[in-house]
This record gives sequence, structure tokens and C-alpha cells, in this order.
Amino acid sequence: MLRVVVIVAVLVVFVYGLVDVIRTDPRQTKGISKPAWIVVQIVIPVIGAILWFLIGRPRGTTAARPTYSHTLAPDDDPDFLRNLELRRRQQAEADRLKKLKDELDAKERKADGAKGTSGTHGSESGETRGSGDTQGTDEIK
Repeated sequence: MLRVVVIVAVLVVFVYGLVDVIRTDPRQTKGISKPAWIVVQIVIPVIGAILWFLIGRPRGTTAARPTYSHTLAPDDDPDFLRNLELRRRQQAEADRLKKLKDELDAKERKADGAKGTSGTHGSESGETRGSGDTQGTDEIK
């Protein structure tokens, strides 16, 4: 029974060490190159695995983030989201300015209409009303 446990332990250490070497990024291996670590693991299974865990394995590093060659979806792209927010703010500001301009035009028309009806000179008030009417019809078109 002890013999079976030792054989299973050796096999587990060998397989785990070999798989760990294979999955490790070649730029992160220490000591010797990745193919050399694989050869060491196969030639000297238990000692190779122990050396890998003690010397060659990268420590304290996070797994390398996979680089994707495909484009990101718009809702995943931070530049797109930043530009989207900027465009939303600019549109809101443009809408606010248009509303203020419309209110100012309405007040000017109201003020011009009040001047035209209360004017003392008939020709001046007629000219004012006439130009106001023309301006009003241009806006309708």
C-alpha cells in the first residue's frame, strides 16, 4: 500500500510540475528557458519538479492578461464612453443655449410689439410692425 502511495505522489508531482511549466509564460521563467525546464522535468521527474517549484517558477506575479486582437464593444471601450459623456454634455449645453436664445427672441418680439403699438408716430409704428411681421413670417417658413 505504501508503495502505491509513493508512486501516486511521484506521478502527481511530476504531472503538476510539467503542466505548470507548460502553462507558464516563457518570459516569466527563471533560471533557464522554458523548453529547458520541460526537458529537466521529463529527464528527472521528481527532482525537476522540485527544482521548478523552488527556482524556476515565477513568484508573486499575477497571470498575464490575455491580449485580444479583436476590437472591443463600444460599451467596453473607455475612450468611447468618455467621448460619449462629452458629447452628451455638449448636446445638453447646446439645448440649454437654444432654449435661452428662443426665450430671448420671444422677449424681444414682445418688447418690439409693445413699442409698435404704443408709438406716437404712425409711420414709425407701421414700419416697426411691418418689419416685425416679415421677421415673424421668415421664422415660420
